[in-house]
Amino acid sequence: MPNALAPASRDSVMAWVRGTEPRHTAAIRVRWRYEDRKVNGAGRATARVAPPDSLRLDYAAALGMSAGAGVVIGDSVLWADPDRDFRSMVRGVPMFWSAFGVVRPPAPDAGVFGGRVAGTTPPRWAWRFVSGTDTLTYVARQGARPGILASLDVEWRGERGVVARCHTEYDGNGWPARAQMEFPDAAARFQFTVAGIDSTAVVPAALWRARR
Repeated sequence: MPNALAPASRDSVMAWVRGTEPRHTAAIRVRWRYEDRKVNGAGRATARVAPPDSLRLDYAAALGMSAGAGVVIGDSVLWADPDRDFRSMVRGVPMFWSAFGVVRPPAPDAGVFGGRVAGTTPPRWAWRFVSGTDTLTYVARQGARPGILASLDVEWRGERGVVARCHTEYDGNGWPARAQMEFPDAAARFQFTVAGIDSTAVVPAALWRARR
């Protein structure tokens, strides 16, 4: 993560953020693994995303050990069932979004810093959002195609240091290919690899509120 970053205009930040938003509805099938000090599990999941800021995750552990679902709208968890299991994987909504290659806008009162990193090939951008004691730093690397990222690294720092880190790699079309989130305080890690993407999926309106 870069140290000092110059103040940035909010317009430039928002233009970059909007470029990471889901372009259309899709169902992303993933193979996942989660572990912390008490739990270690793996399985499959489907993330249904809809522009600009809606995501439903349905997941099941191997051998039917557990299953659950939850919906994230914008910066909030709308519902989760079971709540504790879902939130143990999500932990920080901006980090969860970044795992799927999406950057959430900074808070209205947040300080914004950064821009394109000079002298980098392929181009890189570094942005920092500071709100109270929380700092989110994003470093994005340009892919082979204009407007398509190759990777996104995120670090969330709080009053006591690093809260979480996330590394996401994209496929050549702007969708996530794999990601890993780490939460040092909880010794927790959530990672997934994308197994397939249905970009023609239709998500019924009722699905956002249906608890399995």
